[in-house]
Parts: sequence; structure tokens; C-alpha cells
Amino acid sequence: MSMLDVSVKKLYGVGAVRASAYAKMGITTVADLISHYPRGYENRGDVRLLSETDEQTKSSVVLVVATEPRVARIKGRMTLLKFKAYDDSGTCEITYFNQDYLKSSFALGSVFRFYGRVGRTRNGYSMSSPVYEPFDEKTPLAPLVPVYPLTEGISQKQIAKDMRAAWSLASCSAESSDFLPEDILKKHSLCTRSFALRQIHSPESFALLAKAKKRLIFDELFTFALGMSLVGSKPQRGSAPRCEDTDISALEAMLPYSLTNAQKRAIADIKRDMSDSVAMNRMIIGDVGCGKTVCAAAAIYIAVKNGLQAALMAPTEILAAQHFGDLSAMLEKLGVRCALLVGSMTASQKSKVHALCASGEIDVVVGTQALISEGVSFARAGLVVADEQHRFGVGQRALLAEKSSLSHMLVMSATPIPRTLALTMYGNLDVSRIDELPPGRQRVDTFVVDESYRPRLNAFIEKQILLGGQVYIVCPAVEVSEDEEADLLMSDLDGEGAIRVTAPLKSAVGYSAELSEIFPQYKVAFLHGKMRAKEKDSIMREFSEGNINILVSTTVIEVGVNVPSACLMIVENADRFGLSQLHQLRGRVGRGVKKSYCVLVSEAVASEGKTKQRLMTMKDCYDGFEIAERDLLMRGPGDFLKGNSDDTVRQSGGVRFRLAELCVDAELLNIAFDEAKVLLNKSPELLEYPDLAKEVTRMFTLEAGTIN
Repeated sequence: MSMLDVSVKKLYGVGAVRASAYAKMGITTVADLISHYPRGYENRGDVRLLSETDEQTKSSVVLVVATEPRVARIKGRMTLLKFKAYDDSGTCEITYFNQDYLKSSFALGSVFRFYGRVGRTRNGYSMSSPVYEPFDEKTPLAPLVPVYPLTEGISQKQIAKDMRAAWSLASCSAESSDFLPEDILKKHSLCTRSFALRQIHSPESFALLAKAKKRLIFDELFTFALGMSLVGSKPQRGSAPRCEDTDISALEAMLPYSLTNAQKRAIADIKRDMSDSVAMNRMIIGDVGCGKTVCAAAAIYIAVKNGLQAALMAPTEILAAQHFGDLSAMLEKLGVRCALLVGSMTASQKSKVHALCASGEIDVVVGTQALISEGVSFARAGLVVADEQHRFGVGQRALLAEKSSLSHMLVMSATPIPRTLALTMYGNLDVSRIDELPPGRQRVDTFVVDESYRPRLNAFIEKQILLGGQVYIVCPAVEVSEDEEADLLMSDLDGEGAIRVTAPLKSAVGYSAELSEIFPQYKVAFLHGKMRAKEKDSIMREFSEGNINILVSTTVIEVGVNVPSACLMIVENADRFGLSQLHQLRGRVGRGVKKSYCVLVSEAVASEGKTKQRLMTMKDCYDGFEIAERDLLMRGPGDFLKGNSDDTVRQSGGVRFRLAELCVDAELLNIAFDEAKVLLNKSPELLEYPDLAKEVTRMFTLEAGTIN
């Protein structure tokens, strides 16, 4: 075992409590900790004069101590330490609370770099409890200080200290060799992994940080490419029961509408696949609301008519419940027996469903990851359907396939993956595209505005509610805590090391509180991925029943229930999202009879540039596949690779990309797949590359702590 594979408890000062907190973030070993990349950086190297600072953001200033620190006791045991310091533009009063032990740290005439918010006072400037570092021009201080994703029980100081200890251990390890082959490093001008890791955690400059990012992004994409290629090269189901009866006229007769030509083509593909003894391995891709579920229902109906059982797995309980409601309403009238299996059910409820599945008394079971839990078996397995398949890991889909071996497989995705990327990522799947919407689905008018439109936007929100509508507002962050603030997010740095200027992030929790004050007469709620499943389900149920007027959410509502009265979608910091993601969010409204709108809010539209160009695409383009192709050209493949961006904490199940979602060069993914093919031709099982094989295993291993 590598020295880096030891428990984090081996690090000095990390006991059981802190180790447990780390485990919540998926960090159990020293190697995990070193791979826990910063979410951004404090730009302390950008030193300014006091007069150049902004009260709203943290700044770095170099000041000379002008007065001796004095300690005053206030409010019982609270103490206040104060002194003054200056630069060429003014004098600043600096205050520390309950830190009188610092009195001897600030000698008269000594120079420090202070970092924090600089306030304005009648006589000059003020700083409250700023970070301080002794300043010496001969010994440069770190220009960029990392800010890490945290969880309860872990602070920035603690993780920085533990990271230093981890690096000390890594330096002593004799097993720090690079897992990428030397020829790939040279061919693509990639730095060594050890250099990249050091720069990502302690960057010396923006240019070196960009170089490190490129290497680590390539590592993720290359490892992903190897894993996908290995999975695709292995025939997981060589054969499946032949379904000779593919007549679905009884199902079609029950539909209140006619199938679109695109749906007919997809169903024809499914019929052809399922009538063969070779297992179907097909993906259906189409926009939200395009009618993929009807295609899945057709596949399920065919399986059941031929004496087989079917299983449909969805990534969330609320989506599983929606599918169960839709499918059971259609299929039970045709004599098809359906059941729901989700983690929130009681043990006795689960056991009952398990028994009915095993005995064959249930034809169709719809559920979440609970379908791949111990105890689930099928009497006559014939079809597996996975919805929003990109949200499941390869390991999860493989486990479901194992439980229903010799079955046909159908996967669905509302992410309109570009043709080029689909071929690269899912070359082992046949793809059916649903590229038209059912009759009656109206176009959602889309507007792109900046912050100056805020008063008009608030008035528009009220107008829609008064007309009986409901409003979605999507924010890129859950909440912004002081401990996690960063001047620069990782995404603010481009591939050349230049900084992209971006507006402060809106958070779901903070903005919902703000809106509650603006609209006290309406019910405002927030929703994000860190909430418990029961909480999320309860809020979505309240919203779908019309009891919540404004729902402020992260992208967790990309996959959610249909709410026909939701007629306005507002996306804050829209420049932080990919176009395909924005298109999916837009698809959450316009599902009823009300005229619907989507408003993208971004400061980037106030000036010309690529970001504005990207967002303006949404105004005149409503074809998900065309949007996906444009997004791939302008932004790169990251938007299609990332998992749920709602959480900074690693999520259970599924491939995790820590940096690859920020990739700005689409060619990097293609290069990774090309190199993976070359390497696998040399060593099909990676036996000659054990360290690389280990990385692939780490990425594709099912990491769910428990599966409900």
C-alpha cells in the first residue's frame, strides 16, 4: 500500500472527529486530501493602496504599524485590541476581538500585509480582524492563497494545516512517480503531476496555475476515457430475450395525442433492437418535455407483452415518483403491474416489493439506486431503463445490469449531447435523437439582461404571480459563507492564466431571504442538493401544488417534477452555466397553457465579449442539439461531463470531475480518447500501467456510502 493511501488520521492533529468530518467530503486517505482541490483563491498578491480598495470586497494592503496596540475590555469578558497603521494614501484603524495575545505581534514601525475588507470612517479607513502576514520585500509572500470546499467541522485553517502535513508525507513517499506515460507528457507539453498538484494548492503565479489546471484536467479526462473505453470494449450483455410481439397499438390508443415523427423513429429503433437476440444498448437523447418517457413506456410495454420484467432507475426520488405516476397511469390500464422502490420507503415496504419482484408478480419496478441494493432480484429480467443516465456512474449502471443480466438496456438523457461528443463518450451505445417537441408545447421567450434591469425584473415577477403563475429562480451557489469566500474562483482563470472578471455569485439561501423581504406577501422557498431527500421532496411537492410562489434553487431542479403553472425561469449569474444547462433549465417552464418566459441575468452582457455572445445564443436558438453544438465550440465539453454541480462535496455514485467541467478546449477530450485507444491497444487491461489502472478504478468505483 502506498504511503498516501493511509488514513487521514495518520496526520498530526487529525483525530476521529475531524476524520469523520473529512469523510463527509469523501476524504478518507492522504491521497484523497491531496486531490481535494481549492474552489478558488484569495488574491493576496494584488496589493492596493487603502484609497484604491472597495468596501464590498476583500483587499490586500501593505501597512506600517503607526501606534502601539492597546487592549480594552468591553461587555464582560470580551476584549478589543486596536492600533493604527498607514500607507501612502491614508491611515487605517485595525481591530481584533478577543485576541489580546496579539498585542506583542505588532511592533511600532513593523510592516504587514493585511487581507480583509477595508471600511471607510470619518477619519480614514478601518479593518476588522484582517489576516496578517509580516512583510519583507526580500521574502515574497504567497500571491494566491487557496480556499477549499468545506463541510461542518472543517475550517480553512485546519484544512490548510492538514494539507501541509499531507504534502510533507507525500514528499517522503518513494511512490510519487507520474502515472501518465512519458511520451504523452512530452507530446502534449504537460507538466508532471507532482508539479501540478503543488501549483494547484500553492500557486506561484497565474500562468503556473493555468499550466497545473491543464495537466489535472487532462488526467481526469484521460482516466475517464480509459474507463469508458474499457467498459465499452467489454460485452456486458451479449444476448437478451427476443421480443417477437412489438405491437404497441393498444398503448398508442390510450395517448391523448399523436406521437411525433421523432418519437416514432425512436420507438422503431427500440422495436428493431428488442426483436433481436442481441441485447439492445440504446440511448434516447432529447430536450426536457420532448416525450422520452413515452418511448420508454413503449419499450416497457413490449418487454411485458413478451413475458419479461422491466426496471426503470431514476437519479432522484421525486423523479422516480413522477415516472411511476406517469407509467402506472398508462400501463396498469393495460394489465401491467407496476411498483415503486425508493430509499425513503420503510423496510417492510421494501421487502414486499423485493418479494413481488423476485416472484414475478410485478411486471415493472420504478425506483432510484434502491434498485441496485442487496435483496433486489428479478424472476424474468428483460429490460433496464436508466433515466438521466449521465447522473449515474458506470458502476451503478453496471450493478443494475448485473441484477438483470441478459437484459435489453435503454438509457435516456435530457442533456442534448452534441453528436461529436456523444460518439466520443458513448461510442458503445446506439443513439436515437428526439429533435422535435410534441404539438402544443409553446416556445419560452428568452431575455438576457444585466443588473440594471433588477427593478423591472422584480415587477415582472409580481405580475406573473398575480396572473396565477409561479416562478423559478436558479442560483449557482448554495450559500456563501465568510469562511469559503474567494476573490477568484477556479473558473475565473482561463487556459492562459488570465483572469475573467465575474460578478459575485448569488446564493440560493441568501437570495431567498432577500426575496422574502422584497415580496413579504408571497411564499418564497429555497431548494438545494445538500438538503435531505425528504426536505427536497416536500418543497417540490408544495411548489407543484401551488403553495409556493417563488422557488429559489440551485440546478437541482434541472431534473424535477412538471409544474404546469410555472411560467417564469430566472437564472442568476447565467454566465456561470453552460448553454445546454441553461436550455434544460428553460425547459422547466412552458409546460402548461400559460405564456412562459426565461430571463438570464449576467453582468457579462454589459460589455462585448465571448460570454455575451454565448448567452445571446439563447435568445434566438431553441434547438437543444444546435445549442449543444454551439456550446461545445464556444465553451468546451465540461458542461456535458460534470455531475451535479449543486454540491462542492463529492457525491455518491457516478464519475466525479473536480476540474474538467472548467475545460475550455474541446480538443482536450478528443485527445484524451485518442490517447486512451492507443494505450489500450498496447495494454488492453492496463497490466503494464498499474498506477494508471488504479486511478481508473478510483474514478469508476461506486463510492456510495450506503444505497437506500
